Amino acid sequence: MFKSGDYIIYGSTGVCLVADIFIPESIADLGEERLYYKLTPLLGSEIIYVPVDAPVFMRPIITKGQAEALIDKIPEISSSDFEGKDRRQTVESYKLSIGTHNCEDLIKLIKAVYCKTQNLIKCGKKPGQTDTQYLKQAETLLHSELATALNIPFDDVPTYIAAKLSNTEQKDAMQNQ
Repeated sequence: MFKSGDYIIYGSTGVCLVADIFIPESIADLGEERLYYKLTPLLGSEIIYVPVDAPVFMRPIITKGQAEALIDKIPEISSSDFEGKDRRQTVESYKLSIGTHNCEDLIKLIKAVYCKTQNLIKCGKKPGQTDTQYLKQAETLLHSELATALNIPFDDVPTYIAAKLSNTEQKDAMQNQ
């Protein structure tokens, strides 16, 4: 069970703060003692009430150390899982990747769609709406978790990643001289 003040991943909503754990009055009045989480999503203004034992995916967010290690690993993460598939298979693969709630799977999806988009642009074509939609969803989920783990603003995540990867490349180049 999570504690009040914890940040968690909640289903497809993404990062949420566990604002409270309580038994709602309406349920207590019926003699039921079921605990609920009061969740506040990082992005959005709604409040979510969910039983602590609900069959919805919930996990703690990654730690700062895990976030740093994940960013360092980005160049090694392959996006080949999405190659050579027809449109329907690609969409299913996108859904499965998002559904794992795994940061590395989100990076694979982001890299695959980014490469696909760049190739389309080089050919004078526009990226597909489905690709754009899944790219945005994956980036939002990944960036919100990284922002929370690293304690930086959501909008600063792409710049943070780019700077960190640039520093890593410079260190590697200096070590190889």
